[in-house]
This record gives sequence, C-alpha cells and structure tokens, in this order.
Amino acid sequence: MAIRKNYVYTDKKHSTFGIMSCVFGLITLVTFIICISGSYKVAGIGVERYGTAAFLAAIFNFVGLGLGIYSILETERFKLFRIAGMVINVIDIIFLGVIMYINIAL
Repeated sequence: MAIRKNYVYTDKKHSTFGIMSCVFGLITLVTFIICISGSYKVAGIGVERYGTAAFLAAIFNFVGLGLGIYSILETERFKLFRIAGMVINVIDIIFLGVIMYINIAL
C-alpha cells in the first residue's frame, strides 16, 4: 500500500495591505478597549489623553479600512488577511458608533 502525498504548489502570497489592515484594526480595537476602561476607572471625568488616543485610533481605523478595500482589488493573493482586516475594521467602526451614540444619549 503506497502512501499518496498531496502537494500544492502556488505562487500566491498574503497581501501586504491586507496584513496592515488587520494590524491596524487590532491596534484600534485594543486602543478603544483601553480608553473605555481607563475612562471608566476615573468615573467618566474628561481625561484628554483618552480622547486623543481614541481619535488617533479612529484615524487608524479608517486608514485600515481603506487598506482593506485596496487589498481586495489585488489579484492572485490569499484572502485570509484581506477579509479579516475588513471585518475587524468594520467591527471597530460599529463599536465607535455605539460609543458615540451612548455618549450623546447620556
């Protein structure tokens, strides 16, 4: 009984822009969580550094979303980081929208 070996040869690589989009999305998510927990610890008293960090994270978020959209347009690349980066950045945008809605409503 011969053992059959299956090899897959491909020239595909992961998209660099997709990886950057995924990393920017994760940085944004972690920054939002740190800002919310830090603001909660000081009982909601306005601390400028949390607002500034959240603002910069929002900029990173939209840059990451743009990189994710650009990476979708690339051909002959694996889809893992492209799709993961897009999903994480969209979740971050929804999270940011919920935070802003709660802030306005209260």
